[in-house]
Formats: sequence, C-alpha cells, structure tokens
Amino acid sequence: MSVLIKEKDDANCVAPNLTKKKESGLELLKYLILGVLFGIVFVKAEIISWFRIQEMFRLQSFHMYGVIGSAIVTGIISIQLIKRFGIRSMHGEAIHIPKKEFRKGQIIGGLTFGLGWALTGACPGPLFAQIGSGFTVIIVTLLSAIAGTWVYGRFADKLPN
Repeated sequence: MSVLIKEKDDANCVAPNLTKKKESGLELLKYLILGVLFGIVFVKAEIISWFRIQEMFRLQSFHMYGVIGSAIVTGIISIQLIKRFGIRSMHGEAIHIPKKEFRKGQIIGGLTFGLGWALTGACPGPLFAQIGSGFTVIIVTLLSAIAGTWVYGRFADKLPN
C-alpha cells in the first residue's frame, strides 16, 4: 500500500522512509532491535519454515492462512485507526493514504510472486530470518529477489502496467 506523507511545509514525499529528518545511528538501533524481535517471532511461529509454506500451497494446513489472515485483519484495523484518529508519523508528519488504482500488471506481479514463493519456500519478509536461522541456501533467493527488484525498477516504464 502506498502511503503519502504530507510534511509540515506542505511538500509531499512518496513514502515515510523519504522523510526529510535524518536519524542518527542510535535512533536507527530501534529498527534493528525491532527487526530482530520480528525475526524471532517468525521463527517461533514457524512461518519461515519451508515445510509450512509447502503445506499452505498444497492446501494441507490452515497454519499459514491463519497467519496471513491475522496480518490482513491487523492491517485493516491499523489503517482505519490512522484515518479516524489522524495518527501522525514518528516525525509528526500527517499521514495521507490515497485510494489504490488497479492495474493489470498487479495480476502478473502477484502470479510471479506466488510462483517464486512456492518454488523457493520464501517470500521477502522472512528471508533474513531464514538466513539468520542457518538456512544459508536462502542467500540465493535473497540475491534473486534483489536482482528481480532491480530488473523491475530498470524496465518498469517499458512493462505493461
């Protein structure tokens, strides 16, 4: 979901990570700690498990569908709270969430993403947790994801969107 931040001087930036305020190394430490905790939750919940992911794609278990469904519900509630209570970013900027526009490229991208997820047993979220858990073969998947992102960014304007 694209989030548009309206800054205090009415200039717009495309995403929260493009905010004008620079954070020090100590301030960035909170993101590292949060990422590590998030990775531990992924490991303990078994959502980085290749076997769990295969169970999901083979319709043999509800585990991953429950996790994904919970994330969707949490996201819906969070977006509604941001809209209704005018919650601001960590830097005090107003958050404006524009309406999404459907494009046919989203279908192609979703199918490509799902195919890669089914083949590798990993989506971008748990890649680092898988590597951190000792599944070093996932480095190939990480490098492939980075390469795919670069290729898309390089040729996005030439692709049918």
